[in-house]
Amino acid sequence: MIRIGIFGYGNLARGVENAIAKNADMTLAAVFSRRDPASVKIATPNVPVVLADDVHAWKDKIDVLVICAGSATDLPHMTPDLAKHFHVVDSYDNHSNIPVHFANVDAAASESGHVALISCGWDPGMFSVNRLYAEAALPDGASYTFWGRGVSQGHSDAIRRIPGVVDARQYTVPVAEAVDRVRKGENPTLSVRDKHTRECYVVAAEGADKAEIEKAIVTMPAYFADYNTTVTFVTLEELKANHAALPHGGSVIRSGITGWQNENKQVVEYSLKLDSNPEFTGSVLVAFSRAVYRLATRGDKGSKTVFDIAPADLWGGSREDLLAHML
Repeated sequence: MIRIGIFGYGNLARGVENAIAKNADMTLAAVFSRRDPASVKIATPNVPVVLADDVHAWKDKIDVLVICAGSATDLPHMTPDLAKHFHVVDSYDNHSNIPVHFANVDAAASESGHVALISCGWDPGMFSVNRLYAEAALPDGASYTFWGRGVSQGHSDAIRRIPGVVDARQYTVPVAEAVDRVRKGENPTLSVRDKHTRECYVVAAEGADKAEIEKAIVTMPAYFADYNTTVTFVTLEELKANHAALPHGGSVIRSGITGWQNENKQVVEYSLKLDSNPEFTGSVLVAFSRAVYRLATRGDKGSKTVFDIAPADLWGGSREDLLAHML
């Protein structure tokens, strides 16, 4: 049994917990929370909730630690710190800063002899692999990624970190005209602003400066500054009533041409339609935790991405079943 620990306990962690229960070769060893453990109620019976500060005492009791925290401020320091003591998996999703995060985590994991998989989920993650496969097969063409319409956990978390914000949901919305042009094989040149809009629903604290909050959102580098972003202030009751669900999805589309006269259009599309973003993301994290465990048992170390994981290492069954039913 692969012993999994969960660091943090929010929506994503609950998705990870559920996914562990669905994998016969895994068991949840412990949940680590920055909150008072007595106040944290988990779904798995007879599993301890431990104060996050005490996580190091568990390094011999956990095979892989899944870090469930935000990319804006938590993961940049949490993942390198925890990779000094554990094999870890995170879902860091700030695409533009992934090389820096990779280097920081690699330094810590390589020195300590641990395996650390970063930026795992569906994007970055599974979409990343599909972009690579499609572009490798169709080198003459263009790749496009559309997200949504759905709630971005990372972007919502980034808004919640702004002073004066009580809670928030951020929806990423594809621009329909752009999607249609790509599916037709037009290979348009599109900026990030051309492809998506961002809708933010924000609950402000009593007395907070809403104008300053809106300014902080729409000018936030890497998250909102490059997009057409709308900010709508709502009450906490409205947010809970109208924006409680966490759906998401999207498509990776590669539009290429083949033939000696470039006469044939080839369009490859991979898409997701998710009722629960955190539950699906958690399921991906758990599958890749199996691969991290296998790399570690072979003596590997250092920072990894989904590109470094062999598909067979994700599979929970036998190699015979893999060849018979999946190939």
